[in-house]
Amino acid sequence: MFIELEKREKEKIAAIDTAGREVTYGGIIEFAEKWKEKIGERCMILIIASNSIGSLTGYLSCMINKDVPLMVGSGIKKDALAHLVDTYHPKYLWMPEGMEYEGAEKIWSEQGYCLVGTRLEQYPMFEELSLLLTTSGSTGSPKLVRHSYGNLEAQARNISAFFELTEADRPLVSLPMQYTMGISSINSHLYVGATLLLTDESMLSPIFWKFVSEQKASSITGVPYSFEMMYRLRIYNKKFPDLNLLTQGGGKLSRDIQVKFAEYIQQNGGRYIATYGQTEGSARMAYLPAEYAISKCGSIGKAIPNGKLYLVDDDGNMIENADTKGEMVYEGPNVTLGYAECGEDLIKGDENHGKLYTGDIAYKDEDGMFYIAGRKKRFLKLFGHRVSLDECEQLIKSEYAIECACTGDDKKLRIYLTDEKYQKLVKDYVLDHTELYADAIEVNILENIPKSEAGKILYSQL
Repeated sequence: MFIELEKREKEKIAAIDTAGREVTYGGIIEFAEKWKEKIGERCMILIIASNSIGSLTGYLSCMINKDVPLMVGSGIKKDALAHLVDTYHPKYLWMPEGMEYEGAEKIWSEQGYCLVGTRLEQYPMFEELSLLLTTSGSTGSPKLVRHSYGNLEAQARNISAFFELTEADRPLVSLPMQYTMGISSINSHLYVGATLLLTDESMLSPIFWKFVSEQKASSITGVPYSFEMMYRLRIYNKKFPDLNLLTQGGGKLSRDIQVKFAEYIQQNGGRYIATYGQTEGSARMAYLPAEYAISKCGSIGKAIPNGKLYLVDDDGNMIENADTKGEMVYEGPNVTLGYAECGEDLIKGDENHGKLYTGDIAYKDEDGMFYIAGRKKRFLKLFGHRVSLDECEQLIKSEYAIECACTGDDKKLRIYLTDEKYQKLVKDYVLDHTELYADAIEVNILENIPKSEAGKILYSQL
C-alpha cells in the first residue's frame, strides 16, 4: 500500500485540521475502500485541494487505489479550471462542498467535499503515473509534471531520513497541498506515522498561532515568504515549547532572517534545515545539515540520501573543482517522469530516467556544500556585462531585509520594491557593488510583488 499506511496503528490520529475534523490511519484506509466502491476502475480525478481532512483523504484514496489525482488550488479561476478539464479529461472532480462545476453530476459527499462526474472520455495513462502537479505551484497552468509511484515513495523515505522524522512528530502543514513542498511534507510524515496539523489560515490570523500552540506543533515548513512573514510578526520573540524543527525551501531566504530563526530554534534545542528542490524532482533534492545552518548560511547543502548532485560546464563535462560555477545536475529515484502538455501525453513513460538538469547555476565549496548563483536563463547582458538577476536579488536581500524582485532586458535592469524609502538606497547599493551604470538601473515601487499561492515570485507579471 502507498507509503506503508497499512502498517500504522489504526487508532492513531493521522491528521487534524482547523475546522476540527480529524482522521485516524484506520479511517484513511476505510475511506479509501469506500472511495473504490464509488470510483470503480482506475481513472484521473481532479482535486481542488485545500489543507483539510476532505482534501487529504481524497488524495490518499487516489494513491491507495491507483487513481491519478491532478491537484490544483481552491483559488483557481473558473476559466482556468475549465481549460484543465477540457485538456486532460478527468473522470471526476473532488471539490469542496458548495463549489459547482457546470454540467457535472454530483455523486457523493463526505468530510466537507463532494465527488462530481464529468462524463468525459478518459485518455490512456501510463501504468506508473501516480500524480500530476503544475510546474510551479501556479493554478491553471496546462503544463503538468508527471510523477510516478516510485518517485513519491522515494521522496517519502528520503525526506523522513534526513529530517529524522518519527511517529511522535506533529508537523504543521500550512503550504498548499497541491504545491510540491506541501505534498512532500504530507507524504514523508505519514510514512513514519506522524500526526499532520492541516491549516489554510493565514499567518496573520490569531487562529493560525492558536492552532500551532494548542495542537503542540513540533515543526513548521515554509518558503521564504513564510519566514519573511514570521520575521515581521517577530515570532522569534514568542515561545512554542513543542516546536523543535524549522525547515525552509522554495528559494533563497535573506541571511539575516535565516540566521535569526536558526538561532531561535537552536536556543529551544531544535534544528533549522534549509532545503532545495523542484517539482520535477518531487520536491527536496538537497538539504543543509542543521549544524551548518549558520556557518554555511546561504548554502543548499548536499544531496539528499540516495541522491547525487554535481556540476557540468557548457560542454556537459563534470566540474570537480571547488568555487567553479556550472549547471547543477541531480540524479535520484525521486526525479519525475517528465511533463504533460496535453491529454495524449499521459501515456508517456519515463523520459528523464532519474536525471534532472536543474537549470540552476551553482558552485560548491571545499566541503562539498553547494551554493546557487543564479538561474541559467535568468541573465541579462548590459553594456557587455553578464548580469544574473538572481544574484542581484541576493545582493539586495543580503544588505536589506526587504522584498524585492529583479527583471529586465539587455537595455535595463529593473528592480521592484514595496517600500519607497529604500528606492535610492537600493539603487546606490547595486551601483556600488556592480559594474553597471546608473542609466542601466531602474527601481520601481509596487504595493505588492506578485506571487503564486506557494509564495514564489511571478516574474511574468512584472
